[in-house]
Formats: sequence, structure tokens, C-alpha cells
Amino acid sequence: MAKRTAKAKILSSETMYRGRVFGVQRDEIIEPNGARAIREIVTHPGSVVVLPVFDDGSILIIRQYRYAAGQFMWELVAGHREPDEDFRRGAARELQEETGFTARRFRKLLEVYPSPGLLSERMVIFLAEGLTKGEACPEDDEKIEARILTLREVERWIRGGKIRDAKTVSGLLYYAAFVRRKRYALRRPSQSL
Repeated sequence: MAKRTAKAKILSSETMYRGRVFGVQRDEIIEPNGARAIREIVTHPGSVVVLPVFDDGSILIIRQYRYAAGQFMWELVAGHREPDEDFRRGAARELQEETGFTARRFRKLLEVYPSPGLLSERMVIFLAEGLTKGEACPEDDEKIEARILTLREVERWIRGGKIRDAKTVSGLLYYAAFVRRKRYALRRPSQSL
């Protein structure tokens, strides 16, 4: 069995396309298991995702048109990482740009790979708390609508198919299952039998 940290041996590599945010690369490799293969991958610098939670536990989500999906989608704040930008700084930048909010605290919740079979993008999902409203400054092509929902409403929207974006579903469900539940358990008074 191959080690978890094992890397493929690259025999040759060719950049097929280089764009503003991503590229396409064709590599001839030998995988850690010994298989020789040609892999075409989309290279990406990584993305930040922000789950803004207000003091009362409500959650800020946004809606915008996603051309690749051909529809408006409800999702968490997100964007690609700028060159030489760390993920946490990128999270603060995206939150302010897309919503106008700033946060006193950012905490990394998890990392996900949205499509590791063909995409190198790593998404780092942050919890943002201690929110203060400010002026949004979205990019020229971003028309964003923001909505504040309770966690119960968010879960209903996921079950009903209103929230279908993978990074949003995974971030929200992770928060509901592991972070929010843990906080609630810590606040509950102990009961004696």
C-alpha cells in the first residue's frame, strides 16, 4: 500500500493553457503505486471560503449568478487566493469585498478539494465571527445579494435543494455537526439524575 505522503514521479509536463485564475497542464507520471499515466489537470492557486456567523448564531450567505452552472446560486462568501496571499488574509479580503463585513476572529474549519480527479484547487473554509457591517466593494462583474438565515433555515435550504454549491454544503454541514453542536453542549447546564 502506498504511503499517504507519497508523490507521483513526473516524467514530463506541458502547460496547455494559462489564464488569469487557472491553467491546464498535461503530465506524464508514474503514480506511487507504479502505474504510468497521462493526467490532464486544471491548476489553481487555491480558494478561500468564509462562513460568517453573527453573535445570535445566524449565518450570512450570498446569491450570485454562476455562468458555469447557468444559474443563480446561494453560497458562502468565496474567492480565489491572490498571488503571495495567505488563506486567512484572503478570507478577510473576500468577506469585506463581497459583503462589506469585517470580522474580529477567523478560525479555520476545514480544507476540501472540490474535484481532486482533475483539479488541484484546495479550498480552505473559515469561520468568521465578531462581525461588523461596512461598505461592500464587489468586483465589477459581481452582482451579489446577501441574506441572513438561521441554521435551521440553512439546513432546510440544503435539504430542499435551494443550496447546492458543494463548498457551501460542506462548510455549513461541518459547522452544524461539529462546531455549533460542540458550543451548544458546552453551554448547556449539567443535569443530575
